[in-house]
Amino acid sequence: MADNIVTAAAPGIRKDPGARPSSLGRSVVGTARRLGGVVPFSVYVLLGLGLPTAAVAVGAFQDSVNGSFTFSNINIASHGIYLTGFRTSIELSVIAALIPGVAGLLIAYAIFTAQHGSVLRRVAITASGVFANFGGVPLAFLFIASLGPTGIVTAWLNDLGINIYAGNFSLFSLTGVLLAYMYFQIPLMILVILPALEGLRPAWREAAHNLGAHNWQYWRYVGGPVLAPSFLGCVLLLFGSSFSAYATAEAMTAGALPLTSIQIGSFLNGNVIAGQQNVGKALGLGMVLIIAVVMIIYTLLQRRAARWLR
Repeated sequence: MADNIVTAAAPGIRKDPGARPSSLGRSVVGTARRLGGVVPFSVYVLLGLGLPTAAVAVGAFQDSVNGSFTFSNINIASHGIYLTGFRTSIELSVIAALIPGVAGLLIAYAIFTAQHGSVLRRVAITASGVFANFGGVPLAFLFIASLGPTGIVTAWLNDLGINIYAGNFSLFSLTGVLLAYMYFQIPLMILVILPALEGLRPAWREAAHNLGAHNWQYWRYVGGPVLAPSFLGCVLLLFGSSFSAYATAEAMTAGALPLTSIQIGSFLNGNVIAGQQNVGKALGLGMVLIIAVVMIIYTLLQRRAARWLR
């Protein structure tokens, strides 16, 4: 009787003294599981990205002879042929982002409007995934074998009376590299913009039509503003992809095209002037800074787009 009264008067008394350690153990296990997925990735990023970036940043301000601090590498990398390399790389990347961006958006919209589960839709998405990952020396060989001066497609066009080399066109120039970049940039745009198109809710279009809006008005005031951050973010992604590309342009032009990535490759191959070994690291630091700015803007645009596409 007395025991019942005491228990009723003090309901907060724990009967199981082992409940707290059990709860603490589960918390520790849960934390360990979460860290088990984060720690390996963090180590991978540190070893594969963090340490190389730090080495490039430090080497860009080191004298190649005695290792002392200097701005000479940065000064050399920002003038002359190296400045031309940055300018050419940016111009090529902008064109290789805008044209494939618009073309990829139109193709992705055509895929988006196709019937779900159709064979054409599955084939188009699968082909885009394959072509977006096809690049480097094999892609350069493909274009040389098809559109080169003695290529198969060039011979077919000559038989039809069309000589693509009659004017100033050259596959081994900036124009030829741009054509090669479009081969994988357009499929890449299709893959990255298609989820944004699928995020547009049918209810928005139905509501706009119920209010008397036409298709142009829907895209002008509803679909376009919602899709704009995703589109700009994808274009920036294409810019970064073409800006950092190396093997295709190197194989097609034999290193004659003044691109920053090719110039860095020349330093890695040992084609440097005595005392300027660290200029290549200064060029790499410049590329890292440009890509970092592009990725920051891309992240901000993706966050803005996610507000509408949840």
